[in-house]
Amino acid sequence: MSSNMSPHLASDVCAVVITYRPQVNLLQQVIEGVQHQVGRLLVFDNGTQDQELDTYFLQLQRTSAAHIERSPHNIGLAAAMNHAAEHARADGFTHILLLDQDSLPDSDMVATLKAALEQLQRSGPVAAVGPQFSDRRTGYIAPFIRVDFPISQKLKGGPGQQVRCDFLISSGSLIPLESFDRVGPMDEGLFIDNVDLEWCFRAKHRGLALFGICDAQMRHSIGDVLRPSRVVSGGIKIHNPVRLYYITRNRVLLYSRKETPLVWIAQDIPRLILKFIGTLIFISPRRAYFQSMTKGLRDAFRGKTGAMDSK
Repeated sequence: MSSNMSPHLASDVCAVVITYRPQVNLLQQVIEGVQHQVGRLLVFDNGTQDQELDTYFLQLQRTSAAHIERSPHNIGLAAAMNHAAEHARADGFTHILLLDQDSLPDSDMVATLKAALEQLQRSGPVAAVGPQFSDRRTGYIAPFIRVDFPISQKLKGGPGQQVRCDFLISSGSLIPLESFDRVGPMDEGLFIDNVDLEWCFRAKHRGLALFGICDAQMRHSIGDVLRPSRVVSGGIKIHNPVRLYYITRNRVLLYSRKETPLVWIAQDIPRLILKFIGTLIFISPRRAYFQSMTKGLRDAFRGKTGAMDSK
């Protein structure tokens, strides 16, 4: 390694940041945090029309080696991931790192993930490894999940630990491209939500392992934080009505997939019912949430996939 090369550079990793109407200042922090850790940075924008973002992308292209692609319309998260994987493969990279537009990696996150992955691969096939992340707004450390019944195990681990789990969020996941060959691409029919969940179920079904790496750290956020004091003193996380459409539809679609664990289905059906009732009771605007969730259920039973219809 030359003296001017970063000690945390994973040169065979292509990182992709997928954007859709991002906060430009936060996106800038994400890009600055990861671009010096990897061999290539791809930014794929999903149809955002924003002058501030246009200006930032022009500046980024002038001042860095980042590769920027902009879709004229939103093709969905899964399709963007698949496109990024093919881009990385065509340019000779062996791994892809997926990042959301609001995920802030620690300065050695990629190198830590890569070293752990190489060690774990000596014992068997690994689909992906992911960092331990904390909510960037609340500081809450998210656990790694092992699906069990009646209650899943939530494992936070500790320094130096590698936690075998059943699910990794896509953001922060380091995936060998050979895993895409064995597991298959992301399901573009799901469009956005539960894409990572479905891929992880497929990977486990095909005998590949998933691990959370506790020494790899990332700050991330999920959903919109609301603080109705009568419900939860610390606040709850809820997604907007459009996202709830995809969450509802896609989770029900997963119930019929052969790769989906029966124990997860047994857990998720009552969870979905409680989410439906709780959202309608406590979250406004109730009408918008009710319409989105019922439309999601209806479309799931019809077997509809892809982008949500405007009607």
